[in-house]
Amino acid sequence: MRGRFTTLVIVLGFAIPALGQTQASRIPRMPDGKPNLTGLWQALGTAYWDIRDHSAQAGPFYQLGAIGAIPGGQGIVEGGEIPYKPEAAAKQKQNFTDRMKLDPEVKCYMPGVPRATYMPYPFQIIQSQNDIAIAYEYATSNRVINMGKGREAAVDTWMGTSNGHWEGDTLVVDVTGLNGQSWFDRSGNFMTENVHIVERYTLADADHISYEATIDDSTIFTRPWKISLPLYRRKEQNAQLGEFKCVEFAEELIYGHLRKR
Repeated sequence: MRGRFTTLVIVLGFAIPALGQTQASRIPRMPDGKPNLTGLWQALGTAYWDIRDHSAQAGPFYQLGAIGAIPGGQGIVEGGEIPYKPEAAAKQKQNFTDRMKLDPEVKCYMPGVPRATYMPYPFQIIQSQNDIAIAYEYATSNRVINMGKGREAAVDTWMGTSNGHWEGDTLVVDVTGLNGQSWFDRSGNFMTENVHIVERYTLADADHISYEATIDDSTIFTRPWKISLPLYRRKEQNAQLGEFKCVEFAEELIYGHLRKR
């Protein structure tokens, strides 16, 4: 009996590393051996409503009934809570109350980082031997991840300045130079221009990316905090990035009051 047990342990000892090697071999790679993230990706879930755990509730326009309701969902915040300072927590609640006037998404502004990643629209990663570009369907936003010598942000922008490097098979992206006007979701969770975000993209297999983002903004948070979620490859036939040029949908909202009566 002991001999059989010993044999089983030996077999498993060889099998477990082999399993890891098999999974690693399924990851698409560039000619230089780095993981190839090129593809059309999309998040599933309800984080675009609220990155924290939340129950189903009526939307801001009750006249729409169930169509305008907010679906419940599990959050993507590690530990469940965002560590706001008291005054920032009060501002988040006010943002939620006035979200139909204040949410940048309502006005078709660029979504910022990390919000662009888990909005209900696909995005495309194009990877070369040098840099990596990401094109988002929402508002035709885009950014380039600089994989060379790090550069500082010249000015603050909606999508910030991204510098990337590889840590093993994980793409690490340091994002600075954000203008602080973006929200994290539709519930009013927000940032300031002092925010510093570090993203991590890891191919779990050929069709799934494990995405993490660490947020550090001592202006409004008591400590850095993290979100994580899976991204799924869009695999339907002829899958491609569409257009959602929403500016024309927001013109009346933003400029309607200026119309000559």
